[in-house]
Amino acid sequence: MSDPINVTRLPNGLTVVTERMERVETVSFGAYVSSGTRHETPEENGVSHFLEHMAFKGTKRRSAARIAEEIENVGGHINAYTAREQTAYYVKLLKEDLPLGIDIIGDILTHSTFLDEEVERERGVILQEIGQANDTPDDIVFDHFQETAYPDQPMGRPTLGTEALITSMKRETLMNYMHTHYTARNIVIAAAGNLYHEAVLDMVSSHFRDLPAHDATQPSLGRYVGGECRTTKDLDQAHIVMGFPSVPYGHPDYHATLLLSTLLGGGMSSRLFQEVREKRGLVYSVYSFAQPFLDSGIFGIYAGTGEEQTAELVPVVIDELRKLPDGIAEAEIARARAQLKSSLLMSLESTGSRCEQIARQLQLFDRVIPTQETVARVNAVTEADIIRVARQTFTGQPTLATIGPVSNVPSLDAIRKSLAA
Repeated sequence: MSDPINVTRLPNGLTVVTERMERVETVSFGAYVSSGTRHETPEENGVSHFLEHMAFKGTKRRSAARIAEEIENVGGHINAYTAREQTAYYVKLLKEDLPLGIDIIGDILTHSTFLDEEVERERGVILQEIGQANDTPDDIVFDHFQETAYPDQPMGRPTLGTEALITSMKRETLMNYMHTHYTARNIVIAAAGNLYHEAVLDMVSSHFRDLPAHDATQPSLGRYVGGECRTTKDLDQAHIVMGFPSVPYGHPDYHATLLLSTLLGGGMSSRLFQEVREKRGLVYSVYSFAQPFLDSGIFGIYAGTGEEQTAELVPVVIDELRKLPDGIAEAEIARARAQLKSSLLMSLESTGSRCEQIARQLQLFDRVIPTQETVARVNAVTEADIIRVARQTFTGQPTLATIGPVSNVPSLDAIRKSLAA
């Protein structure tokens, strides 16, 4: 039986990976660019996101309206997103419409026109998006958190950019950034679903042949620093994010860190949810997260609570962090393992999730990681591994970002002393 996953590097350096899923009637196809917020200079912060918006605003062959109509005429879906280390453009279609999807994604990445009127129109849309984010405290607090953890460097800057930078950004900035970073060697083309690798290769070779072939510039190293950002604002709730330096992708402790996050704050049975919400009623929402990057990572905890509860909330969370080295029941670890594995295996049933996974794995590790290998690594994590990672993580320099009625939230120094006690 042939391998359902195939990888080919074209002569221009473009990598193409496909996974055949015979029992579905759809396909997902995407171009995953190894370029995001951390690749921007201070003066061009927000350009990656601006480019993402402009991709659908017209090419030499298609107007913005025609791009949308052609996809929706066949019942397909087209979208994009910008992250700190990646920008993605993708479609999901019925299997017979894959040629159209490849044509359109190739067209917008190689022949976008950036008409002046479209640039100005989308500039206004992005400024509205920035305003909306600023009015959403449980969203913008994460930008403050990232900026405090990685100050004065690309890793800490907002993905959307700032109002001032977006207002002044020129068409030439967009075009120059695209030419510099959207190169064949810096993009992985991925497809998953009811497809054939050779057919995808032929179409990609045709529609992406005009990509630049030079090497893209590499980002500077991310330097976690930590600190405190406290924003007092008249809100009903205080939004609190507390975090610590963590591990990057590919680190030996990566899966132990994921298990730590899952059992600490990954679901309704997690320690934080049970103690902070169920037993004490201090919050509506509380969870933890592990965010790896290429060369660093962050372990974080988010909670939203009322002003009267802020003074109690943080000490309770810190107590839970301090309890972890005391021991973890095997049943608790088994539950966290089951959650992680089920999330992984369920995602394999989605062509979109699988398409993104195989692309990202090639970008990070230069190979597609077999599912059995990931499951084995999760199963191999021991209680001692999780306790060791917890000790290493929670003794690191903390980062604290808060928005709202936060005068009663303990200071960063108080948090640091409590963790060290």
